[in-house]
Amino acid sequence: MNSSLIEIPQTGTPDRIAEVTRNTAETKIRVRINLDGTGQARLSTGIGFFDHMLDQIARHGLIDLDIEADGDLHIDGHHTVEDVGITLGQAFHQAVGDKKGIRRYGHAYVPLDEALSRVVVDFSGRPGLVMDVPFKSGMIGAFDTQLTHEFFQGFVNHALVTLHIDNLKGDNAHHQAETVFKAFARALRAALERDPRSAGMIPSTKGSL
Repeated sequence: MNSSLIEIPQTGTPDRIAEVTRNTAETKIRVRINLDGTGQARLSTGIGFFDHMLDQIARHGLIDLDIEADGDLHIDGHHTVEDVGITLGQAFHQAVGDKKGIRRYGHAYVPLDEALSRVVVDFSGRPGLVMDVPFKSGMIGAFDTQLTHEFFQGFVNHALVTLHIDNLKGDNAHHQAETVFKAFARALRAALERDPRSAGMIPSTKGSL
C-alpha cells in the first residue's frame, strides 16, 4: 500500500483543506476536501448510487468534495466503497487539524417521504461506530446496501470520530440510504462549525482531542 498526505499551508482562519491519495492493489483513490466550501462536488467512483450519496455529503454539509476512485469493480464494489471511506476519513482528520474552536458535536434528523434517519457525530479523537439501518433491499442499483456500513466504518476509523446512525423509519431502501447520508452531512456541518464563543479553545476538559 502506498499512502500519501499533502499538507496545505494555512494562515489566519483560512479554509480547512486536505488532499489524500491511497493506492493499493485493489483501488486507487484520490480525495480533496474543503470543509469550509459551498457544497461543490466532483465525483467518480464507478458506482452511480454511491456518487449520489457522496453528493449528499457535499451539498448538505457545505463541503467541497473531489473524489476519484479506480477500483476492482469487476469483483464487486466492496473495496472501492470501503477505501473511499478510509481515504475520506484521512482527509477529514487532516483538514480539521487540532479542532480548536469547533463545536465538536453535531446531530441531525432528516426525513424523506416515509423514511426518517438520525445521525449524531462527535469529533472525539476516538473511533466508534454504532449503526442500526435495517435496509429493506439488498441492492440499490449497483450499490450493495451492506457497503453502507463498510463506508462509515472506514470513515470513523480514520477520521477518529464517534458516529451513531439510526434509521428510525423507512420502507424504501433508496429513501433509507438518502436520509442517512443527508443526516450525516448535516451532523458534520454542525460539528465542524466554528464557534465564536470558543475561538482558539479545544472543546474538551482534557485540553486535547
